[in-house]
Amino acid sequence: MDNRAMRDARVGILGGGQLAQMMAMAARAMDVGCRFYETSSAAPGATVGEVVTGSFDDRESLRRFAAGMDVVTYEWENVPVDAARLLAETAPVHPSPRALEVAQDRLVEKDFLRDLGAATVAYAAVDGEDDLARAIDAMGTPALLKTRRLGYDGKGQMLIPTPADAGAAWAQLGDSPLILEQYVAVDRELSIIAVRGADGSIGHYPLVESRHEAGILRVSTAPAPNVAPAIVALARTHIDRVLATLDYVGVLAIEMFDMGGTLLVNEMAPRVHNSGHWTIEGAATSQFENHIRAILGLPLGSTDAAGLSCMVNIIGTLPRLEAVLAIPDAHLHLYGKSPRPGRKLGHVTVRAAAADELDRRRDAVIRAVAPELLAATGR
Repeated sequence: MDNRAMRDARVGILGGGQLAQMMAMAARAMDVGCRFYETSSAAPGATVGEVVTGSFDDRESLRRFAAGMDVVTYEWENVPVDAARLLAETAPVHPSPRALEVAQDRLVEKDFLRDLGAATVAYAAVDGEDDLARAIDAMGTPALLKTRRLGYDGKGQMLIPTPADAGAAWAQLGDSPLILEQYVAVDRELSIIAVRGADGSIGHYPLVESRHEAGILRVSTAPAPNVAPAIVALARTHIDRVLATLDYVGVLAIEMFDMGGTLLVNEMAPRVHNSGHWTIEGAATSQFENHIRAILGLPLGSTDAAGLSCMVNIIGTLPRLEAVLAIPDAHLHLYGKSPRPGRKLGHVTVRAAAADELDRRRDAVIRAVAPELLAATGR
């Protein structure tokens, strides 16, 4: 793509939240324009590009949105597959609708990952209360009952501590197709993010260690400390198989559990990912820029880390800006959202050259943003 084509390039993004906003900011730095499709004109993306509003079953609005776009992508995996397929009649859609189809159903996703050789927790489809009882008999408790679709950030799931608790979980979730997953104690949660270009080239970002609270990502550390080379190689094998099987173009994230040096694959996200926000300041090329490069058929940028980084999500309430900005090498990102409990309002990335300094700066950010996280660890 030459300079003239770059200046004229247009990317359509399904969704207009913070992920779309950050993709558009990376695109704008390359003189690429973005248009968003959203149900609300007040989405964060409205600050950096045009927003077309409509429902995801409004075929006329979807076609109007896609008109003149060189490529269409998305910021969340619950975009209806039929909408993505409709848009593919007008412009290329990356990642493909098939990637959406796999990722937005937890049962289909688990079967897909198992078929590619990944280890997962034990799981079973639950279509009725009798199925739930049989699954609990087979795998025991504790177990997690989850909706197969539309669950994210801890939504749509309930822990079943004992068989006696199954009825309450069924009463809460039983009106949707479900999956029961074995609950396992893990040493830590890891994620890997990779980007695949239109030419099949692949770049891997370093593994990230993540900390979740109430199902929401709160802290990510990159590169993850003390990861054996064999674990890195296995994680890359898993993500490379997914990328190749789906003929994937763009950024993909896979979340995993580390259990004593054994990896259990949890789920995949066919999009830029919260655990990759650190790449804006902490990598040679951010996940957002590399996603735009990939879907436009441009050469990928380096995925190497630039030192050590830690990202802390801002959830529910905004911190004092002075307290965050006084921390050395801290970078504040606010999304323009109104505060409310459980809502992702922004994030802070902090960097350092050494692990002990990163720990101090991370704790300073947490004190400013989410002191309850330090209280939970006794610091």
